[in-house]
Amino acid sequence: MSSLYILILISLLAGFAVFMFMMWGIKRSQFDDPEGAKYRMLDDEQLTARSVTNAEKR
Repeated sequence: MSSLYILILISLLAGFAVFMFMMWGIKRSQFDDPEGAKYRMLDDEQLTARSVTNAEKR
C-alpha cells in the first residue's frame, strides 16, 4: 500500500512539472505564432543589408 502512495506522489510531481513547463512556455511566448515562420520566410519585404548590397552589384 505504501508503494501506491509513492506512485501517486510521483505522478502529482510529474504533472506539476509539466504544468510549470507549460506556463513557462506560455510566458516566454513560445506558442504565439507557430505558423508565422513559414510565411515570413516567403515574404520579400524584409531584405537584409547583405541582400540589398548584392542586388545593387548586379
